[in-house]
Amino acid sequence: MTAIKHSLQRDIFTPNDERLLSIVNVCKAGKKKKNCFLCATVTTERPVQVKVVKVKKSDKGDFYKRQMAWELRDLTEVDAKDANKENPEFDLHFEKVYRWVASSTAEKNSFISCIWKLNQRYLRKKVEFVNVSAQLLEELPKAEESVPSGENQSVAGGDEDALDDYQELNAREEQDIEGMMEVCEYAISNAEAFAEKLSSELQVLDGANIQSIMASEKQVNILMHLLDEALAEVDTIEGKLSSYEEMLQSVKEQMDQISQSNRIIQISSTNNHKLLGEIEFLVNHMDLSKGHIKALQDGDLSSPKGIEACINASEALLQCMNVALRPGHEKLTAVKQQQQLFCELRDTFARRLTNHLNNVFVHQGHDQSSTLAQNTAELTLPKHHPLHRDLLRYAKLMEWLKSTQREKYEGLSRTYVDYMTRLYDREIKDFFEVAKIKMAGTTKEGKNKFATLPRKESALKQETESLHGSSGKLTGSTSSLNKLAVQGSNSRRSQSSSLLDMGNMSASDLDVADRTKFDKIFEQVLSELEPLCLAEQDFIIKFFKLQQQPALAQAETDDTDGAIQTKPSASEHRNSMSNEKDMVRMMMTKIFACIEMELNSLIALGDKIDTFNSLYMLVKMSHHVWTAENVDPASYLSTTLGNVLVTVKRNFDKCIFGQIKQMEEVKISKKSKVGILPFVTSFEEFAELAETIFRNAERRGDLDKAYVKLIRAIFTNVEKVANESQKTPRDVVMMENFHHIFSTLSRLKISCLEAERREAKHKYTDYLQAYVINSLGQPLEKLNHFFEGVEARVAQGVREEEVSYQLAFNKQELRKVIKEYPGKEVKKGLDNLYKKVDKHLCEEESLLQVVWHSMQDEFIRQYKHFEGLIGRCYPGSGITMEFTIQDMLEYFSSIAQSH
Repeated sequence: MTAIKHSLQRDIFTPNDERLLSIVNVCKAGKKKKNCFLCATVTTERPVQVKVVKVKKSDKGDFYKRQMAWELRDLTEVDAKDANKENPEFDLHFEKVYRWVASSTAEKNSFISCIWKLNQRYLRKKVEFVNVSAQLLEELPKAEESVPSGENQSVAGGDEDALDDYQELNAREEQDIEGMMEVCEYAISNAEAFAEKLSSELQVLDGANIQSIMASEKQVNILMHLLDEALAEVDTIEGKLSSYEEMLQSVKEQMDQISQSNRIIQISSTNNHKLLGEIEFLVNHMDLSKGHIKALQDGDLSSPKGIEACINASEALLQCMNVALRPGHEKLTAVKQQQQLFCELRDTFARRLTNHLNNVFVHQGHDQSSTLAQNTAELTLPKHHPLHRDLLRYAKLMEWLKSTQREKYEGLSRTYVDYMTRLYDREIKDFFEVAKIKMAGTTKEGKNKFATLPRKESALKQETESLHGSSGKLTGSTSSLNKLAVQGSNSRRSQSSSLLDMGNMSASDLDVADRTKFDKIFEQVLSELEPLCLAEQDFIIKFFKLQQQPALAQAETDDTDGAIQTKPSASEHRNSMSNEKDMVRMMMTKIFACIEMELNSLIALGDKIDTFNSLYMLVKMSHHVWTAENVDPASYLSTTLGNVLVTVKRNFDKCIFGQIKQMEEVKISKKSKVGILPFVTSFEEFAELAETIFRNAERRGDLDKAYVKLIRAIFTNVEKVANESQKTPRDVVMMENFHHIFSTLSRLKISCLEAERREAKHKYTDYLQAYVINSLGQPLEKLNHFFEGVEARVAQGVREEEVSYQLAFNKQELRKVIKEYPGKEVKKGLDNLYKKVDKHLCEEESLLQVVWHSMQDEFIRQYKHFEGLIGRCYPGSGITMEFTIQDMLEYFSSIAQSH
């Protein structure tokens, strides 16, 4: 280490005018051991700077290099880790903490001692030393005191001993030396004389000190005598204290015994208080009053007071069973006996409650059956509010049963479902039978306008039952309902059959009042079912305590360990809520299993009576589904009505498809005028009815889609029929039917068909113009041919004023052609044309005057065209037509008035 120290001084610190005072071989704590040296240095020039330098061996050679340096004034703390044991670790706190491990404890102590000395000398004890032995900090080697002041100082820098010899003068010493030098002015010029003077003065002082010591010997003797007397007194006092101590020893033993006795009494008192607390806890939480026990064993479950007493007793029993026993309580015989008593009371009361509620279900069923006959004549369902009101008194007991006896609770719920299923099945089927009779009666009343159709109610009921049994086979036009509707009217069978033929989508002979009555019946059916289902579901939730936050912890059913239950976690609670919702849905599905089937049967009957009834049913069913979803989207009612709505929508689509199919299958007579096609009229009737029904309806989008399908099919099939027409010109068929479609859409103002309305108007205008041109033809045929030749010459480049010089188109030829068309002949031709147009057009659409006026405008246009050519090609010739525009107007007017 000495060689390394000299090498570092020579190679690193001497070139920087620094002296190396101490060195320690270290490595960083907790990392791979990469050795380096920490050096304590001071500068040789004033002001002195003290540093701690980290020196590391170079990777490229054997020489050392300076890696990092810290000013000693930046050091705040030195932590030696342990002041009593040898530990090579230590920490230096600069701007951050540096942790080092020295190669030996001796090197660490030497380095820390050097840092302490530098701190004392230059930093005025600024650095704090932690876990450092006081002996290490205060001890100075004696060898340092015996070394002369200048012996170890060298040019190269010296070492730690030289640093210890050097002492700075404080301010007082400096003042004394300056004062002494002022007295001896020659001290600087004659140092030897000054030294001799100081030596002589020192000898004088030493002699004075010796004389003073010799003079005080007598006083010292006196002092020694006094000390001997004091020692004798001390011995006397010690003897007395010893006797006192022996006397107090017995008192101490007695006090120890008293203290031990008091401690035992305190422990006994504490134990008694704890025991009393445990007993009070058990008595307060596991004691069931005699009144509660009597109520559980013999309480009246039929009277309101008895039910209230049983509820209070059951809640008290559940609290006693659910008490959280402390460790060791379950081993007590009294606790075991009390738990056994609670289990017996629980089982006894659960059995009594289950039997009583079963009896209540049976008795209430008989009471409901007695009122069932009163509702069959009217289209209403029996109300179960009294039953629900009576049973809800037992709701808290059902909650108790659910918490304590799950099996009995589930068995009771199954019993209730079975009983209510039979009751509701009977009520709902009777209710739907009445609805079917009333619904079929509307059709019967409508047919009485054409024939008297006697029908017995039993026969109609039998028919509706047969229809209910075959609701999936309602297509076709020869159902038993149709046969029943025409009995007793053989003379009018064909007419009645056509009225009842459900394949005819127009259903024009059905009275609007019948449809309105059907709509009211269907609405009443849904209005009766909706509150019935909602009331029953609400009752099930309240009575069986489903879909609610459990207010009481579920008790364990084990008879031996009481009913200790821990609080369920959040996931268990969510699963419980989901299971309870599923249980409500399952119970409602079983109780009202017949509703969906009966509704589908009723819908099939309504669709069989009149396919347009599907419009009413779609609107009503959509509204009730929307209402049910707003109340509870996952409820049984919402789900069931949603399923039935699918069937209604399917029937509505069949209605639209049936109309389209009829359009495609329509046949026209070859011997009569076509006129307005039946499916165009049917669409008008359908649209008027649909707009009335779907006003402010939720399913308007379905109707708009149906409108688009129907109108596109009408456009296609009108053109198809027009192409097949033999008696009526194609343009007339297209013109009349598209005019009717345009008028219907304009009147009804159906927003989704605005584009089709414009298209119908465009088609009507185009075919009107085409018919006018084709029917009018060329009323002045020869004159028209003549001017076509004139226009051909002009097109070939002949100037208009030079056309009259052409041989075939001179003025004489023009006069000959004009003379062939006098006014009388023109009027005769127009009269024949009017009769021809009148034969083509139908009376319902009243387009004759429109067509005649269009022909007049076309004829006048041609006349003006001819006059213009004469004026340009034959200027100054004075040639004019044999009749004027005024004559033409009179011709058209007189012909129209005469017919």
